[in-house]
Amino acid sequence: MRRHNYEGVAVCVPVTVPYSRYSLKSAHWFCGRALADLISKAGIEKNEVDGFCVSSFTLNPDSAVGLTQHLGVSPRWLDHIPMGGAAGGVALRRAARAVQSGDAEIVACMGADTNHVDTFRQTIATFSQFANDAVYPYGSGGPNSSFAFLTDYYMREYGATREDFGKICIAQRENALDVPHAMMKRPLNMEQYLNARIIAEPLRLFDCVMPCAGAEAFLVMSIERAKSLDLDYATILSTIERHNAFPEDPVQIRAGWAVDADDFYEHAGIGPEDIDVFQAYDDYPIICFMQIEDLGFCAKGEAAAFIADRNLTTQGDFPYNTSGGQLSAGQAGAGGGYLGIVETLRQLTDQTLGKAVPNAVHGLASCFGMINYDRGLCTSAAILKRSAA
Repeated sequence: MRRHNYEGVAVCVPVTVPYSRYSLKSAHWFCGRALADLISKAGIEKNEVDGFCVSSFTLNPDSAVGLTQHLGVSPRWLDHIPMGGAAGGVALRRAARAVQSGDAEIVACMGADTNHVDTFRQTIATFSQFANDAVYPYGSGGPNSSFAFLTDYYMREYGATREDFGKICIAQRENALDVPHAMMKRPLNMEQYLNARIIAEPLRLFDCVMPCAGAEAFLVMSIERAKSLDLDYATILSTIERHNAFPEDPVQIRAGWAVDADDFYEHAGIGPEDIDVFQAYDDYPIICFMQIEDLGFCAKGEAAAFIADRNLTTQGDFPYNTSGGQLSAGQAGAGGGYLGIVETLRQLTDQTLGKAVPNAVHGLASCFGMINYDRGLCTSAAILKRSAA
């Protein structure tokens, strides 16, 4: 099936509402702050934003519809995307098509969550019916145990070691040190990584994200409109989205990217070797390995060997999660699903909060979300390109 391109669409105005470990503010506040920053930086009025993509775990009992009243907006196009870490890529592709079709002129894509003292426990307690029926009655709950299961299986199947996973965590920490809102502000070395306290064997402290409050957001509009507003922007070469891929696999070692990677790169007109900066969803290192493999940088089971001789920092030969990723910046709920898109956009429009990757032209953001006991269900990805000034 022939896929239409994203001609004429601009992605612009990367926004991060600074993270905090806990907050008494609501998710609605973080969405409102994100919108305020978007319109201020774009130099537009609130009513000029006529489309919204919204993702949040803590808007309850509201959805995106209820949020419109809180924000005082009246959009003609609205999408609530309850896909957790995969939501940013999904929001981008749907917003782009809305702009292309004329259903909306300016779409605000926002992932935002608060984090009260008990928010995380409440979120995982009602995360899915599958978890309610099949996991929690046995005393297991939350993502730590699920990703420990996937990590242990991968290590036994492919011979990966904790040192292999540690290389990703240490590099991302270095990338995060220059990012003002990053939660983790101290360098991390291999000894500290290996000797951190156990969370769920084989996972230790620095293998796990820190939940926090915050927001990530960006605007999608026509290139013509972006130019009229004098905004720096990136263009879209390709996107993909897939749900419940490979349900026959008894244990998840691959996900939806593996189904669609060939089409993804063919649509973009480039290959993995052309990617200058790569942002992968990183709530746990095992998912980083899965994306490196499934998106064609190396074969299945070879991620450890692939990164062994590469420098993953912003100044290295394989710039990876240049904001520090969630493992060092923090996981602002559904905002974590937008972080990769926002950071890629920053790198390609010279608006970085940390260090810039030199001469970056093509950026890949990969997203993953909605973990049940044994697998994540949602994947998405996007390739963005620096605009020709």
